Parts: sequence; structure tokens; C-alpha cells
Amino acid sequence: MYIKTLYQYYKDCGGQITTDSRNCPKGSLFIALKGENFDGNLYASKALENGAAFVIVDNPEVVIEGDDRYILVHDSLHALQQMANYHRQMLKTPIIAITGTNGKTTTKELIANVLLKKYKTHYTQGNLNNHIGVPLTILSMTASDEMAVIEMGANHPGEIKDLTRIVLPDYGLITNVGKAHLEGFGSLEGVIRTKSELYDYLKEKKNGTAFINFDDSILMKQAEGISHLITYGTSESASVCGKIDDSSLTLSLEWYKTTLSNNIQRINTQLIGDYNLSNILAAITIGVFFKVPIEDIKEALEQYTPQNNRSQFKKTESNQLIIDAYNANPTSMLAALNNFCNLKAEHKMVILGDMRELGKDSLLEHQKIIDFLTKHKDIEKVLLVGDEFCKTNHPYTHFNDVNEVKNYLVSNPITDHTILIKGSNGIRLFTLVDSF
Repeated sequence: MYIKTLYQYYKDCGGQITTDSRNCPKGSLFIALKGENFDGNLYASKALENGAAFVIVDNPEVVIEGDDRYILVHDSLHALQQMANYHRQMLKTPIIAITGTNGKTTTKELIANVLLKKYKTHYTQGNLNNHIGVPLTILSMTASDEMAVIEMGANHPGEIKDLTRIVLPDYGLITNVGKAHLEGFGSLEGVIRTKSELYDYLKEKKNGTAFINFDDSILMKQAEGISHLITYGTSESASVCGKIDDSSLTLSLEWYKTTLSNNIQRINTQLIGDYNLSNILAAITIGVFFKVPIEDIKEALEQYTPQNNRSQFKKTESNQLIIDAYNANPTSMLAALNNFCNLKAEHKMVILGDMRELGKDSLLEHQKIIDFLTKHKDIEKVLLVGDEFCKTNHPYTHFNDVNEVKNYLVSNPITDHTILIKGSNGIRLFTLVDSF
């Protein structure tokens, strides 16, 4: 079926797209997607009953003969992606694409908050950054959107390339590259190659522009050949230079445009962790580039409150918590631990959960975390959670799952501690917050 015909169904449904047969707004377009444990084709009739005007399916057996509400295609996912790409070309809204190993969701949120001060800005909601979430995000854009910030994730080679072909970004930003999803990428080099597929697209694009951390030698090398590089970092050689100026729990910094070094600006954020400096500088740089007033940039960044267990700070009646339990990989784990060790706080404690999807490198990378901990005696108490940490050679208290930790904390209550909680989302360490 031609893309223009498919797109017309999308228009006829008022741009309302759904992939959940239980949630079909009246007059919407349901797209039957398949996964390891589900087949949306089997719920097409239910979607129509629940309000969908049309259903896109790729299994001819579910189509009811004579019912023109069924739209049969070869591949429903491909149809979704094609519609998203066509919609993107119709709107021509400037798009900033963001990827990276760590910090991409936080950076996306910071950039969106800054741009919203001046522009009607559409941006990825939550973590909808994969081959399904990205096209859904594009299709939820409207003609009134003046800017868009699209997050792109990947755990296998070629995924960023595929997503850029859907998004067709005007600008790109890679937060960093590190050891994550090694099971899919095979090695750090595989991570670098895949994330750099965004740069490859910008090199092909006439007048492509990348916002880039000048301090990151890997990214600077990978970006060679892009028409325009707008840099940020701690170096005075960057377009925007910033430095942390406070060792308090939340991050404060001073920054300036290097062409105006006598015009230093100060920002006091609600973010935890020195590793967020580059994320904040990225948002500042993009704000400056798109002429958002300096005072609005400051207000946007100071008002931003971390959510979804990413670099969150919470003070309870008994303890101070640093909750960074949405995701974990060797790079982000060491960054969090380094920052935690540098904090001025008494009675430090860490609760660490397994880092997933590391493949053959899993034991080695978990042991490196243990080796780091044993060298830092200022951390008074360490609790480890999960099968991978169990395999390491360590002197600490270990638990198989988060429920065992909860039971332990009932019998061994913790008070007057500053506690870092860090692990992969699947370990569910975020459910420990109420235990303190």
C-alpha cells in the first residue's frame, strides 16, 4: 500500500495513533504490532470495538472480508515508521536528535525545558526512544510545533542509523559513549560505531550541525567532517565553557560564552552528580544557539526537578537518598560512585544492583565495581543485589533480589546516612525508597 494512502488514514483519524487495543480514543488509528510475547493482530477487532476507526494489520487471517476498517499491509511496524517519516517531511519542524550511552533522557529534558521558554517544543515523553517510540513521537507532532527534541536509544548496531532515516534530524547531540548493552554491541568499539551513526547522517546532510562536548576526545574525533560543530565543555576552547563551583549535594556551576568571558553566569540546579555538568552545558549551549534569553535559560535549568529515579535527591525523616536506579552500566556506575565518594557527607552507604546486558564482560565489569569499593573506605556500608554481583569476589552483604533487601532493612533500620541507590531498572531498587 502506498505511503500517501496510509498517511491519509492517519490524517482522517486526526493524527490519533494507538498500539494498545485497551486504549483506543474514538476515531483513532490502531496499529497491530508484534513482540516476543504478544501479537497485536489478535486484538484488532477489540480495538475497533473500543473506539478505533481503522486498524492496520499484517496478518490477513484477522481481516474480516468486506470490512473496510481493516487495512492490510506487509509489515505493520514498517508502516508505522514510514508514516512517521512522511509526517516528518510534511511538517519540516527543526529537529534535534539526541543519543548516547548515559544521560540522554536527562539531557533531553533539560534541553526541552530551555527551548520551551521561547518555542512551542515537542519532545520525547519518558523513555520512548526505540524503533516504536521514536515514530510514535514523530507522529504526535503537529504543525504548530516550532521545535522538536527526539531521543534515540539503541542496543544493537545499525539502530541509530535506522532511526535517523525516520527522524531526518537537522541537529544532533551525542551525550557520551561508554560500556552499555555490550551483549548487543559486542564491545565498546561497537557502541562508538553505533552512536556515531548520528554523526554519519549529519556528515551526509548539507549544513549538518552537531552540538558536542569538547572535552570528549572520542566524540570530537568521530565528528570530524560535520559541517558545523557547536562545542561546550570545561575548556576555554569550547564555545560555551562551564565549571562546577560548589561541592554541595546538588550541582551548581558557572558558565560563559568564550567570546564573552567577562559575562559569567551562575546556575544552581536540583541535579545530583558532577557527571551532569556536561548535560547541563549541552542544554545551555543549545539555548544560546537558538537565542533563548540568558535569564530564561537559568530559570529553566534551576526549576528542573529530576524524575523517574534519575539523579534524584530525597531527604527522608531518617536519611538522605540519592536515587539513580533507572539504569546502570559500568560507565554510569563508576561515575555515580566517584561523585558519591567526593561528596562531603558523613555515614555514607551504597546499595548497588546488577548491571544488565553486559554479556561475556559481565563478571569482569561487576568485579571492577567491587575493586573500586574496596579501595574507598569512607563508604561505611555496602549492600549488593542480584545474580551478577553474587558471582564476584567481595566482602559485602549480598541479596538475591530487592525483596530480601526490604526484609533486611526491617530488621536492620538505617538512620543518619547518605545513601546512593544505583542499579539497572530491572532490579527494581527504586522500590526501596520507602524503606528509609
